[in-house]
Amino acid sequence: MSHPEDDPTLPAGDDQPPNRVMLPTLETPTLTKAELAELLFERLGLNKRESKDMVEAFFDLIHATLVSGDDVKMSGFGNFNIRRKAPRPGRNPRTGEAIPIKARNVVTFHASHKLKGVVQGDIPPEEEFE
Repeated sequence: MSHPEDDPTLPAGDDQPPNRVMLPTLETPTLTKAELAELLFERLGLNKRESKDMVEAFFDLIHATLVSGDDVKMSGFGNFNIRRKAPRPGRNPRTGEAIPIKARNVVTFHASHKLKGVVQGDIPPEEEFE
């Protein structure tokens, strides 16, 4: 059996684990669309079809906004931005052959200060939504 003092994730002399934001119903470390729909069903009382449709509509809206070239800003969560990358010379690592890399658009995500603070444990998580 391990002792708290052996856990490198705990501050020295602290017997309590650090506060982590965990959704209690998740069985995997990755949150999926299906799990989001299930959480809407459980916590908001929507039926399963409405929950699934709401999650799909949410991501469809974000997708369409980004494809149109607009940024998505979610207060307290973060921003999805479209960034234009210029063409540049590249190299095939296997052969060393020079290969041109075309200009392209990429999606970037920047977490808000609030989200970063909650994930780091510096800011206590807000109460669960109901």
